[in-house]
Amino acid sequence: MKYWLFGLLSLLLSGCQSATPTSEAEGGAYSPQRFFSAGSFWNQPIGENPKIAPQNEAWIQLLANDPSCENIGVNVKSYTIPIYSVDSTTPRKVIREHAELQMGHSNFAEDGGDSLYHQHPDFRGQPIPIPEHLSPSPGSDAHVAIVDYAAGKAWDMWYVFRDSSSGQWFSNTGMAYDLYGDGVFEAGSFGARPGESIHQYGPGRAAGVPVFAGTIMYHEVVAGKIEHKLAGALRYADYQNFVYPPATWTDGNYEGGIPEGSTIQLDPGLDLDQFDLTDGEKVVARAMQEYGIVIVDFAVGTTTYAEGLWYDESRSWGGILRGWEEPGGIKSIPVKHYRVLDPAGNLRSGGDQKKAFFQKFLAQERDCD
Repeated sequence: MKYWLFGLLSLLLSGCQSATPTSEAEGGAYSPQRFFSAGSFWNQPIGENPKIAPQNEAWIQLLANDPSCENIGVNVKSYTIPIYSVDSTTPRKVIREHAELQMGHSNFAEDGGDSLYHQHPDFRGQPIPIPEHLSPSPGSDAHVAIVDYAAGKAWDMWYVFRDSSSGQWFSNTGMAYDLYGDGVFEAGSFGARPGESIHQYGPGRAAGVPVFAGTIMYHEVVAGKIEHKLAGALRYADYQNFVYPPATWTDGNYEGGIPEGSTIQLDPGLDLDQFDLTDGEKVVARAMQEYGIVIVDFAVGTTTYAEGLWYDESRSWGGILRGWEEPGGIKSIPVKHYRVLDPAGNLRSGGDQKKAFFQKFLAQERDCD
């Protein structure tokens, strides 16, 4: 079974062309390194004897009872995060907002209203480096992340597509920020009001975090060590409550659920050899033990995100990391071995309104036969 973050449109993606860029920045060597500063929230291990949330038992039971009938897994194909490395020689283009595309998302809003999504003012109208063979993530979320390691700059977008007739690129959202900063946007800085989507203000993740924060990177898994928290998504995200840092908002629609921004930790004392895991999957599982999974979005099931590699002929997750279509892998670890950490005084209020889109997935019945 597949677990995807559900966007709503896929039609315009037919204008996107398949691409086969290499793992090198255009005009320079690809030199991947850990995102954000050493002191970033994302790069902090959990430490010994963390405080467990008082609601932990109920929250883990929510995950165990998910209608998907699956444990926590990894997106390795659709609904992943492609991260393109660029440099000063990469051609720059303006990614335009597209009103018609935004209006097409009106079924996100209640009572026939329109939810209009926007790029952040620091992104809107500014030329950014666009690789010749840019290809958004398969799936209707169509995320894209772009990083310039040398300049220390990053850009990300949600729902990116290229108009097949004009060749112009469009996106619903867009953010520009420091690749080596703290990786946490300032709470309240976007001006979102209760009942609004954070996508109206620039961020491409529902929790208002950088799109690529917490991505499982290929070079890390191959090297045998992930030294940062992992991003995750789930169905039962709490309604209008989030944990800051790192979240600045939420699209959670389930009252009493797990707040976006929460950290879920795999039991650090768990013997991983008892599960059907490749060496690469053990690397991911150890990161779940040491750094944890941070909830950043809604999904139909409970998932984490591997770097999207479909566009790169030189790299593949095959034999390293299994997704939803193959047996075994991370999802062979039962949910009972995870725990939710106590957000303590970091719980904030605010978030999107209740929407029919989310409610229909929350109402799904569990049938595992």
